[in-house]
Amino acid sequence: MPLDLMVVMPVYNEEECIVDVVRSWRDQLSEMSLDFALLVLNDGSTDGTPQALQVFHNDARVRIVNKPNAGHGPTILQGYKIAVEEAEWVFQCDSDNEMHPEHFRKFWDRRERYDALFGVRVGREQNAARQILSGGSRVVVKLLFGRGVRDVNVPYRLMRSQVLEPIVAAIPVDTFAPNVLISGALARAKKRLWNAPVPHQNRATGAPSILRWKLWKAAFRSLRQTLFFQIGNRGQGTRDKAK
Repeated sequence: MPLDLMVVMPVYNEEECIVDVVRSWRDQLSEMSLDFALLVLNDGSTDGTPQALQVFHNDARVRIVNKPNAGHGPTILQGYKIAVEEAEWVFQCDSDNEMHPEHFRKFWDRRERYDALFGVRVGREQNAARQILSGGSRVVVKLLFGRGVRDVNVPYRLMRSQVLEPIVAAIPVDTFAPNVLISGALARAKKRLWNAPVPHQNRATGAPSILRWKLWKAAFRSLRQTLFFQIGNRGQGTRDKAK
């Protein structure tokens, strides 16, 4: 029997908070009596993250994958490809504790009516560059794929595996922001989508992995990949609706 849920959590240099974050998600899902697994993918952390995660070594609900550094996007994709094979639902969250697990229940309780459910970050503080890039991502997805997901790159999303699996299979493994492409593909295919506000708190530990000029470089890379994905998969939404 497949799991009810697999949570995909990419991790990079979060030694200060990772144990508390994993415990909080584990305890929340256990309280809900779900048959679940937390898939924690350590993306080549260079701090004490691998050592900190050893506390979960004997916990069957927490699966630790220590892997060479590949970047946030490829790590998420790796997790998705595992999760869609083992669970009916896939949830992705980040490991920086900016969006908390107590808000997950409202997503789970509504899941049967939808194919994917998305958080919308509320109270998020961003510098001007990140505001421009976040807004630009929304506009690009709307123009290329259509309406549907309000926060297109949000790391707080619950998705039905049978819907997610073919989308993930079509995304190149080196994609910088696969969640943007997934949001677009779901919108284009006119899947049943739900958006709900989730409080966002700026990280209290660590630091963002992409700063300054690297952020703009990453944004242009994401835009290029989004355009190629849209062109390469044009017509898929029509095929999906015809099934």
